[in-house]
Amino acid sequence: MSLSPVQPAEPWRQRLIRTLLYGKNVDRHVKARARVGFAILAFVSVYAVIAGKLVLFGITSESNEASRRAAQDATATARPDILDRNGTILATDVKASSLFGEPRRLVDRDEAVELLTGALPDLDAAEVRQRLGTRKGFVWLKREITSAQERQIHRLGIPGIGFLRENKRVYPSGPVVSHLIGHVNIDNQGIAGIEKWLDSNGLADLHMAGFANDRQQEPVELAVDLRVEHALRDELLKAKEKYKAKAAAGLVSNVQTGEIVAMVSVPDYDPNNPREANDPTRINRLTTGVFEMGSTFKSLTLAMALDSGKATINTLYDARGPLRYGRFNIRDTHPMGRAITLAEVFTYSSNIGAARIALSQGVEAHKAFLKKLGQLDRLRTELPESAQPIVPKRWGELNTVTISFGHGLSVAPLQAVMGINALVNGGYLIPPTFLKRSKAEAMKLATQVVKPETSQKMRYLMRLNAEIGTAKKAEVPGYYIGGKTGTSEKVVNGRYMRKQVLNSFTAILPSDNPKYQLLIMLDEPQPLKETFGFITSGWNTVPTGGKVIARIAPLLGIEPRFDLPPSDRLILAATR
Repeated sequence: MSLSPVQPAEPWRQRLIRTLLYGKNVDRHVKARARVGFAILAFVSVYAVIAGKLVLFGITSESNEASRRAAQDATATARPDILDRNGTILATDVKASSLFGEPRRLVDRDEAVELLTGALPDLDAAEVRQRLGTRKGFVWLKREITSAQERQIHRLGIPGIGFLRENKRVYPSGPVVSHLIGHVNIDNQGIAGIEKWLDSNGLADLHMAGFANDRQQEPVELAVDLRVEHALRDELLKAKEKYKAKAAAGLVSNVQTGEIVAMVSVPDYDPNNPREANDPTRINRLTTGVFEMGSTFKSLTLAMALDSGKATINTLYDARGPLRYGRFNIRDTHPMGRAITLAEVFTYSSNIGAARIALSQGVEAHKAFLKKLGQLDRLRTELPESAQPIVPKRWGELNTVTISFGHGLSVAPLQAVMGINALVNGGYLIPPTFLKRSKAEAMKLATQVVKPETSQKMRYLMRLNAEIGTAKKAEVPGYYIGGKTGTSEKVVNGRYMRKQVLNSFTAILPSDNPKYQLLIMLDEPQPLKETFGFITSGWNTVPTGGKVIARIAPLLGIEPRFDLPPSDRLILAATR
């Protein structure tokens, strides 16, 4: 018996191919069926690969689209129009294109960077290359490009580069209302002024809920009058230049409603270019800054005495010589060398007289009165930017002496305006607002802080000051204004500087029935030949105030009146 050699087993792959091609024998029909089966298998495999690629591509495209949508949701935050009290648009949204890239769809990153930086020279090539070098589905390349730039890039036809339409905030009046209205960031979110207030009062929540679109938001009406704002700003810019001041500021307030009808602080900035707001010289001096308001504060001191019933406008105070207090001598700019009445303390702006009046009331009464008029606490309005007053930690008699004539207590100027409003509007402390408000709405918020007869006497004193006192240069025929001046030496390195002053002038119009208060401030005005070298308020802020009143009174609907009697017969007679 012979043994034949064992044949090695055929590998399964060869056996499969041989079976598909030839079957188990060489029969022609079987062989044909085998070849058809192999072809079918090959085609199925190819189509399976193609289908897989299509599915993958679909998933990727959806992801990119989702990324675009997410980015759009994050940026295209529609905002309501902001209007002035007459319906003029102060802020609105317009549509603008932004440039984005989809790195996963790029064919040639270097070519894309080269073409894009050629079309937009301000693009940083290294930064664009870095952004396009990621594996992200979506990256911003440049926000808010012009239509011409969009067309230029579109013609380049770069795969993976596209555009999104976004909301862009624009401010048609430029810097005129900048400190009041604020501005937004690149994502159209409010970061200052009324714009920020809108976000913190429901707009941001609407965005989160997806309800804040262009059609669902009602315009926001402010109290500001753009015509008055423009006139005030124009005169302040002229005054700043004429008197070579570091800064100027002004404010018009409705004394009966607390509405802020105009507010200007220059240097200001253009909210269309919000980077300018980072310049520290452009701060809003009316709400963000705090200052010693100088002699305008004497109005509060005298009102305190009149309201207490312990003094009248004819009460005498000793002003024969300087008031010695501790190591300090309190002097007057215009020393009278005699006893003077309370009314003369006001019209001659006597520091000695104001100090004696405050001392006659006592420290605690003084503090309580100023707190009642909102001068010791931080003022809250719609504007998020507000400063805390600087109040003495230990308040003794010397503090009362200096604060009586406007030194030693620093407040935001808007805060001082609120207090003066209360002194002349019948005695009601009304929180200021930048939104439109009726008198009835204001009275629901009002607190009676001085008696009506005290308010009447303060109107008389302010008018008297325009007739014979330091506010004479603000007189505008027909408008019966009243006012109080303030010249406050600035504190530098802990010392009062005689040549560096902050001047202020607060005016009311008309004095017999005040509707509005105007505040004018100049920071470090310089002496001129026509001011005879003086830098006190009466030589610069007062005439500036007169020019402002001449322009804004007709805009505010105040009709001129002529042949009016002196204040003692028109105003004071009503209190007797």
